[in-house]
Amino acid sequence: MSSKEELLKRLSDGVLEMEEDDVAEAAQEYLDAGYPAFDGIMEGLVDGMNRASELYEQEEYFVTDVLLCSDAMYIGLDILRPYLPDNSGEEKVKAVIGVVEGDTHDIGKNLVKIMMETAGFEMIDLGRDVELQKFVDTAKEEHASLVCLSTLMTTTMGGMETVIHLLEEAGIRNQVKVMIGGGPISQKYADKIGADGYSQNAVEAVKLAKRLLNIA
Repeated sequence: MSSKEELLKRLSDGVLEMEEDDVAEAAQEYLDAGYPAFDGIMEGLVDGMNRASELYEQEEYFVTDVLLCSDAMYIGLDILRPYLPDNSGEEKVKAVIGVVEGDTHDIGKNLVKIMMETAGFEMIDLGRDVELQKFVDTAKEEHASLVCLSTLMTTTMGGMETVIHLLEEAGIRNQVKVMIGGGPISQKYADKIGADGYSQNAVEAVKLAKRLLNIA
């Protein structure tokens, strides 16, 4: 029988190499061995997707490659997700997520959404190229605790600061934590615009969200 570490590596490598059948086999073997589904998702599937995203940023992978990697990841998710701990009785923390106006790149946003849902958050996905006021209106209507903003373009980064100002104008900035992320974003930029935090990838996004909201 393969060790947990070996199976996690198989899951990660399978996603990176776009091998759907290998991912499906490794995911089933992982469950049959009695290992926790959450670790399989986070340390296996997501790890592979993060590696694929890095290759994309280094221009070694193209968009089509990343999409095939995400297909392989979804195959694994379909197998592992039903075995996550049942938190249906708990009240979930609501988070609004979307790609800011002017940008249609949503692979990173989708990955963060999946990971946050896996970690127990209720994600309200506004999609891509989202009108800035819509983040504020949705956060207010849904009584969200978190707003997650993403962009891969330097030309649309300023929209993140605008959303923060709009939250202030709406009188709900002190009720909502704002997380930002994406290729051109940095902690320095997050500090500059008054965001509550910045995450480099999907795994870090989950950790940051829990830290900001004091969730164990």
